[in-house]
Amino acid sequence: MAIAEDNLVLCLVLRAGLPLHQGVLSFFDKSENAFISAYRKHNENDDDFEVIVEYLAVPTLEGKILVLIDPMLATGKTLHNVLKAFKNHGILKQILIISVIGSQLGVDYISKVFPENSHLWIAAIDETLSAKGNIIPGLGDAGDLAFGLKL
Repeated sequence: MAIAEDNLVLCLVLRAGLPLHQGVLSFFDKSENAFISAYRKHNENDDDFEVIVEYLAVPTLEGKILVLIDPMLATGKTLHNVLKAFKNHGILKQILIISVIGSQLGVDYISKVFPENSHLWIAAIDETLSAKGNIIPGLGDAGDLAFGLKL
């Protein structure tokens, strides 16, 4: 697939995507950048959570290819909420999702909620999730692994 860099917007999901950003940017160094924060907010039941998006910095997406960078694709809820956050920023030509590890459930979920012009680039897919929605065996929280526990 040929990609025109001047039509590309790299978007990393903060904070987990930060370690991947420089590597992807080194290949697509003429790309625009976008940043979005998304995190799991656990409710009274620790197994139940919602994904909260609080910050978004994005150029116009009209006719662009959006590259979503999120190292772990567990349930797919984060990427779905990210997609919803971009709905008023232009009609995308295509969406590419870069992820290191995911669950089959998450892959199946995003294949249902993302448009047909979306593609997933993923290194490994684990079969199951824990009751808390974590990948099994998985690696834990990507942001915590890179930067330490949230305070």
